[in-house]
Amino acid sequence: MTDFLFALLGAALVNNLILGLPLGADSLRQPRGQALALAGGALIALATPVAWLLDQLVLAPLGLDSLRLFIFLPLLVSLAWGCLVLLARVRPNLSQEGLWPLLLANGAALGAMLVGSAGGFGTALGLGIGGGLGFWLVLTLFDDLLQQVDDSRVPAPFRGTPMLLICAGLMGLAFLGFNGMGTP
Repeated sequence: MTDFLFALLGAALVNNLILGLPLGADSLRQPRGQALALAGGALIALATPVAWLLDQLVLAPLGLDSLRLFIFLPLLVSLAWGCLVLLARVRPNLSQEGLWPLLLANGAALGAMLVGSAGGFGTALGLGIGGGLGFWLVLTLFDDLLQQVDDSRVPAPFRGTPMLLICAGLMGLAFLGFNGMGTP
């Protein structure tokens, strides 16, 4: 139970997949708002425990550990498609235009699948749920931060990519403050 809680809090706050571990930094380039945050978070939350089960129940007994990456990629494609179908049913008002390539190239989901398959099931489940929550949290906060920056007067040299990098750096520093959490 403690492995689950440490993995959950660690993936959501301390070792965030986007800011702490740069696995999903490609999602910060073109934030799509709530749709990408929800679909990516659900994808990470589903893919990590499923990948652990596939690794432990199929790949490890057959001695196919070296093919883990090649097996996880088609699994990621099918789960990304399922997440988009689920998102369309749960939140039909959200625009899904352009989400399919972003979910397929989601380094956070693939990284969580590979990292989660190394521990136990509780760790993989905590990493999946915490990683999904952390992914949603970072993209939601980043989208809100960019809306506030767009509403303010920013000097011309800082508009665009420089402001994106500054905002991502400040969010990374803010999440770095959670690094000592849980230690006396």
